[in-house]
Amino acid sequence: MSTKATSARTTIEQKPVVIPDFSVKDLLSVIPAHCNERSTLRSMSYVVMDFAIIGAVYKGTYFLDALLRPEHIALPYAILYPAARFALWSLYTFIVGLFCTGLWVLAHECGHGAFSDSKAINNAVGWVLHSGLGMPYHAWRISHGKHHASTGHMTQDQVYVPRTRSELGLPAFDPTKEDLAGSSVAEEVKQELWEALGDTPIGIMYFFLRYLLAGFPAYLLANASGQRRYPKGTSHFDPSAIIFRPDQRGQIIISNVGIMLWAAAIIISATQFGVLEVFRVYFMPFIWVNHWIILITFLQHTDPLLPHYHAAEFTFPRGALSTMDRNLLGDLGSAMGWLGAFATHGISETHVAHHLSSKIPHYHAWEATDALRALLGKHGIHLQGRPGGWAEMYRVFRECKFVEDEGDILFYKNAHGLAASRAVFADAAGSDSGIEIVDKDE
Repeated sequence: MSTKATSARTTIEQKPVVIPDFSVKDLLSVIPAHCNERSTLRSMSYVVMDFAIIGAVYKGTYFLDALLRPEHIALPYAILYPAARFALWSLYTFIVGLFCTGLWVLAHECGHGAFSDSKAINNAVGWVLHSGLGMPYHAWRISHGKHHASTGHMTQDQVYVPRTRSELGLPAFDPTKEDLAGSSVAEEVKQELWEALGDTPIGIMYFFLRYLLAGFPAYLLANASGQRRYPKGTSHFDPSAIIFRPDQRGQIIISNVGIMLWAAAIIISATQFGVLEVFRVYFMPFIWVNHWIILITFLQHTDPLLPHYHAAEFTFPRGALSTMDRNLLGDLGSAMGWLGAFATHGISETHVAHHLSSKIPHYHAWEATDALRALLGKHGIHLQGRPGGWAEMYRVFRECKFVEDEGDILFYKNAHGLAASRAVFADAAGSDSGIEIVDKDE
């Protein structure tokens, strides 16, 4: 995105983003049929693997913790012993949190019916895993299914719906001073928007850290960052919430029972083993899980290159393709990128294919992703974003502030009212458009 400033206005060159016009059949036809096959045994093997790795890390951490004593190892200063144990347990919480996120991914597959051909097995495994991570299985499954049906829809999507100019109370759009598409903005308007939105690095870091640590519980409890046409405080724990149909009330109660059992288990464990022990063994990894869920899902659905739609231009394929694949932890190097993908079963790396066919299990999603990318690439659509991590969260928070109230296809604008992208249309049946949606530095 290049910028040209004059004494009165700033004008930028926006990246063209192809608005797809595929049918569902066009997209699914390129995915090999066997990618839709589900094996209960194979899926369960990943549950066993995750628990085995978590158990090994747990045992290994206690073994090393016992060695970090003066009688076993000589360190030059006494303060280094507690410091070393703190570093050890910090590493434990990070690794266990990552693999517990993998368990959440498997529970998420249960909710989509991608874990097993058996609905009973999907619901039983999903309920146990989700409840064990403090998350209501059926309530999440139902609202998440609605999200998949309306991804990128301004009034129907369930989460990560952009806030509009009017919702944020920003100065009204003035066509004499700014372009609706966000390619040109008068300096006066830029200053007004900047003062209204704020964009200091410290403020952004405070906001996104708070968001990463508490965003998911806040969404479940009170619809934070959710669909704003819902009544304020809409909760996933309320069986009569607008999210759910009356006939789903019993399923929400079952979800709540799981959460009550989870809370009771934590209280009993704290009584028996001590609050500090429960905090470092379970609660800190639990915080990491919530952190990863928000980071992964936010970056899948938020970027200056991703369009959002009002009803007139929305279709299911367009919604599914208004998402991004990102290599989790890839910004820390190839080894960490491999670890992030392995521990979380490729949930971040194969997300676009998942949105097109959510019943594809993760172990087939890689092949489905390759086939889908080949088709989309022929039409100038490349939905591989920058690696997912804290640096990317910071960048996206800075660049994605609001969308306009007007228009059927919307792109995020930054705190100066400038949008990095503009919509272009291409015939899905035509030849290579030559237009790329590439999320990388110029």
